[in-house]
Amino acid sequence: MKVRLFEIFTSVEGEGILYGTKTLFVRLAGCPFTCFYCDTKESLPLDSGKEYTIEDACKLIDSNLKNQTYKVNFTGGDPLIQHDAVAELAKYIQTKKIPTYLESSCFDSIRFNHVLPFIDIVKIEFKTKDSAFVDSKHYERLIDNAMKCLQLSVASKKTTYIKIVVSSKTKLKDFKDLVDKIFHIISKQDIDGFIIQPTYGIAEPSLDLLLNLYDIVYPHYIDVKVVPQLHKFIGAP
Repeated sequence: MKVRLFEIFTSVEGEGILYGTKTLFVRLAGCPFTCFYCDTKESLPLDSGKEYTIEDACKLIDSNLKNQTYKVNFTGGDPLIQHDAVAELAKYIQTKKIPTYLESSCFDSIRFNHVLPFIDIVKIEFKTKDSAFVDSKHYERLIDNAMKCLQLSVASKKTTYIKIVVSSKTKLKDFKDLVDKIFHIISKQDIDGFIIQPTYGIAEPSLDLLLNLYDIVYPHYIDVKVVPQLHKFIGAP
């Protein structure tokens, strides 16, 4: 088995419920989507990065793993593009007793379910209609897959949190419809966090919009947080 990696590096986690933690990032190459705010566009082509055997990729992880690393984050691109390889690498990391973390748009519940046994912390990212994720006719199908991934993660009792990136283009009604749909299939006790992440450097949302979006989530989940990308502010990759 081979895996195509774009980069491996240690930095400070800048997003989500574990922001601020020392993290080894394993960035896999390849993503079929077109979110307008993507900040890793260079890793999107399927032929970007470099190809390794799983054995060599594990050695590369070992050589980059630093002391007191809190977790290993599989990111991209989108890791589910190479789900078989991610499962093997995550399985290897777990032998080191270091938590594994999956950062994905969760576009395919079958691939997700294959990787899930080897992942400890799961970020379920829901895309808004305005993200330019996919065209409108495919949007609902991909959101349904993300919903299935959320249910699978909760049922497996993984540390699970939800993230939604928002911008000045985000419509309150569309956001409310998405949030209502999420909490129709899970309860507040099922998740470990709900993050609203504003875009950075492009179509940034106003404070008023962020507060309105916060107020939509709050009745469902009082621990909702607006968390910008910390690494952007401290100059970390």
